[in-house]
Amino acid sequence: MNSNVRNLFDIKRLTGYKRPSPLILINGLAEQSESWFANRRQLARHFDVKVPEILVYDGDSLHRHIEAGGEVTVDYLADRLATYLEEFVQRPPYHLVGSSLGGQICLTMAVRHPDLISKLVLIAPSGLYGDENLPVMEGVKRSDYDSLVKSVFHRRSHFATDGLVGAIEQKFQSRKWKKGILRTLRGTVGHSVSDLLEQVPHPTLLIWGSDDRVISDVAGSIRAAERMIKGRQVVIPKCGHAPQIEKSRLVNTLITRFLRDRLKAVPPMLDPVRFLHKEARPTPSKVGGR
Repeated sequence: MNSNVRNLFDIKRLTGYKRPSPLILINGLAEQSESWFANRRQLARHFDVKVPEILVYDGDSLHRHIEAGGEVTVDYLADRLATYLEEFVQRPPYHLVGSSLGGQICLTMAVRHPDLISKLVLIAPSGLYGDENLPVMEGVKRSDYDSLVKSVFHRRSHFATDGLVGAIEQKFQSRKWKKGILRTLRGTVGHSVSDLLEQVPHPTLLIWGSDDRVISDVAGSIRAAERMIKGRQVVIPKCGHAPQIEKSRLVNTLITRFLRDRLKAVPPMLDPVRFLHKEARPTPSKVGGR
C-alpha cells in the first residue's frame, strides 16, 4: 500500500491530531476581506483562520436583501455571521477579530451568543464613543478616492499607493457596488455599541492607532472601553485606522499572544495610560490662550 494511503488510515496519528482553534476575521465598512492580506498567513500558523464574506457590496445575497426592502444594519450583519458559523464552521467556541465596523459586529455577536465565543480582538473599533469621520462618504459624493485611502493611514505616502487608490476607484465605477456601500452606510453610520460594553463577559483585546483620523475621539473610546469586564487595551504610536495593515507584524504578535494566553504585560510604549496622559497635556496654543 502506498505510504501516503497508509498514513491516511493511521488511527494513532488521526486520533492524536488536534485542529487549531477557529479564528474568524471580520472586516470593516470601507474594507473587504482582502484587507487581511498581511495577517492571514501568519495567524494561520496557530489558528484555523476563516474570513467570511458577510459584506460584499456587489454580492447577489446583499442585493436580494436590499431589493426585498431590508436594511443593512449591524444586527443584520451579526445575523449573517451567526449563520455562517452555525452552518459552515460548527466548531465553537470561536475567537473573533474585527476591524472598525467589524468590531461592532463582534461585540453584538458576543452579547447575543456568549457561549459561542472564546475571546475577542477589536482593532480600531467604531461605535464605542463619539462620532466617526467617514472619508468613504466624501469618496462617494466627490469621487475623491485619493483622500479616502490616505485618511486610513498614518504613513500615507507608504501605504496609500497609486495602485490602491486605482483599485478603490475601479470599485466605485460599479453601480451595484456603489449601491451596496451606500445602503450599508445608511444602515450603520451612527450606530453605537456603547451599551454593550459592560455586557461582554469574554477576554477582549482592543488595539488602537494613536493617529487614527477615522475614530474622532480615540481617547474617549479608550475610556469607554475601560467599562469592559475583561478588556485590555494597547495604543500603537504613529498608526492610523488600519493597524492590521500599517503595523501588521506587531498586530499579528499581539493577537497571537493574547489568544494563546501569552500576552503577560503590555509594553510601556503601547500603554494606553501613556497615550491618555499625552493627550491630556495642554498644547502650546492652549497654554498661550489662543
